[in-house]
Amino acid sequence: MSQRGVPAGVGGRPSAPLIRFSGVRKRFGAKVVFSGIDLDIQRGETITVMGASGCGKSVLLKMLIGLIHADGGQIGFDGQDIAQMADDKLTEVRRRIAYLFQGAALFDSLSVGENVAYGLREQFWDKMSDAEILARVEQALALVGLPGIESMRPSDLSGGMKKRVGLARTLALQPEVILYDEPTTGLDPINTARIDHLILGIQRALKITSVVVTHDMGTAFAVSNRLAMIGKGRILLVGTKEEFRATSNETVKNFIEGHAPETEDVASLLSSS
Repeated sequence: MSQRGVPAGVGGRPSAPLIRFSGVRKRFGAKVVFSGIDLDIQRGETITVMGASGCGKSVLLKMLIGLIHADGGQIGFDGQDIAQMADDKLTEVRRRIAYLFQGAALFDSLSVGENVAYGLREQFWDKMSDAEILARVEQALALVGLPGIESMRPSDLSGGMKKRVGLARTLALQPEVILYDEPTTGLDPINTARIDHLILGIQRALKITSVVVTHDMGTAFAVSNRLAMIGKGRILLVGTKEEFRATSNETVKNFIEGHAPETEDVASLLSSS
């Protein structure tokens, strides 16, 4: 399948993908999830993966960090095959890829600052001083527009703020790749727009590679350089927003029309809040 809309590399040719799914197969019992997924993800781009509920969007993310193992095919990350990787090497890869969970997954017993610092203390306890960790926490909270709330508890936060704190915890690790699992689920339009705006701003400022899983077409069209749609165990279409709008694929067209973006864009929603 042609990888349309791929960012050009040196000399105008597509650069080598940072992430490559090649012929990836996965089933759970009698249910076939993937019968041969092929997808290239370029360094520094934001790609949104869409599809109906149960099509395997989140499974794709979890296979990339080794939480779920593929039954066949290859999952390449920066030239290495994750599907064949030993546990010690997989740990190194996981330090370069951060996963933003659907529900933020904050620890209620910890303060906001302690939540944001959690991954740093787990991964870099022997490399970072307390002062360095606190500085990283402060920086991460500022990046998501929540400076100075380190002493607050998750129970004091709104749903949108919890999502942003979860994103701050992810950013504190300074990953090369962020995997967003339904980042706007359960949020009202204003907070959805804030999260969309953050995803855009983070990619532009930090040049992070982002993979977004969502069924929200508004978010998909707002944040993405390219989109990919899963259906019937395969990638049905990969391309730019314009290519998705112009597609003749009936399954893709029906999905887009059934999950049409709101007419308001990110900027207009934020300006009204």
